[in-house]
Amino acid sequence: MPSYRSGPHSKYDLKLHLVWVPKYRKAVLVGPVALRVRDLLREIAMERELTILSGKVARDHVHLLVAHRPHQSVSQIVQWLKGISSRMLLEEFPHLRKQFWGRHLWARGYFAVSSGTITDAMVKQYIAEQEGEPVQDDSRFRIDDSPKLPPSRR
Repeated sequence: MPSYRSGPHSKYDLKLHLVWVPKYRKAVLVGPVALRVRDLLREIAMERELTILSGKVARDHVHLLVAHRPHQSVSQIVQWLKGISSRMLLEEFPHLRKQFWGRHLWARGYFAVSSGTITDAMVKQYIAEQEGEPVQDDSRFRIDDSPKLPPSRR
């Protein structure tokens, strides 16, 4: 059974798998730079109430499995991790400033996927098994039942 975290009015278990790369996918995350990336990400996570469950700094990308609070959005989390670490690394390592002009170490994008202990099929089965008021028109929420707009209004 998962260990749920609690807020004032909620229980949750929210996890993200995040991956991002340096600009031009350069293999610069080695030696002291890699160690500093790891330490910076740990510091940022601690300051922002994130929990790093697992992670790896490879030569040309970073993987993190992060547990977060419900009010923290994915884009906000990535902004903290990439933005603060980029600024600090460029300040501390002059050779990176020469390779990554424009004050940007990380490439623009990132990969994010939610992670959990149950599958979509398990959630659907759980919802289907719940008791509810008997309804004549089968008013379950389904994507296929959405109203279709005429071609001129799409």
